[in-house]
Amino acid sequence: MLGSQSAGKSSVLESIVGLDFLPRGDGVVTRRPLELRLNHIDEGQKPYGVFPDEIPGRKFTNWSEVRDNIVGLTDKLCGAEKNIVDKPIVLQVYSHTCPDLTLVDLPGITRIAIGDQPKDIERITRNMAERYCKDPRTIILTVVPANADMTNSDGLQMAQQLDKKGIRTVGVITKIDIMDRGTNAKKMIMNQEVKLRLGYVGVKNRAQEDIIN
Repeated sequence: MLGSQSAGKSSVLESIVGLDFLPRGDGVVTRRPLELRLNHIDEGQKPYGVFPDEIPGRKFTNWSEVRDNIVGLTDKLCGAEKNIVDKPIVLQVYSHTCPDLTLVDLPGITRIAIGDQPKDIERITRNMAERYCKDPRTIILTVVPANADMTNSDGLQMAQQLDKKGIRTVGVITKIDIMDRGTNAKKMIMNQEVKLRLGYVGVKNRAQEDIIN
């Protein structure tokens, strides 16, 4: 899942999984790649998550605990500030709400270093995204916020470079509900601005106020 910082990548990912378990907030939230290995189970079974590498032997059925552990494992390696580290957290999810699929939530492409981030943070985040997305077996979900000019999208630009034929890139338009009055996402969704061979899908996620409430 590729896109700029705060484009809504984690929200889209939660919608695919069908569970509420990812850290949310303003600014830099995803600071390590999160590899989600999804496993579909029968509807009668209770969903659970496992961190096989970092918390082996424990099953988490409380998804608030899963969220807390993602935060804790991130802070443990990256520090409590804004640093970003290219070492993934692996989370296996077993649920009837998800398909058999592996998803990767990547830190957003960041241009200006803040906090304890290294000065070359843009290079680090771009290299991280490229390492995952250049694999020809990977589907690139490029997340673009509707309330920003999509011609300036770092995610779209990188997807075009890594997938020149456009056969594995799907665009996702987020934040349609918070566009300026008098504007709309019609041209974006109808693939009339930055064209993708496989086009775009528009989604309405929860706003930060909804999450808090």
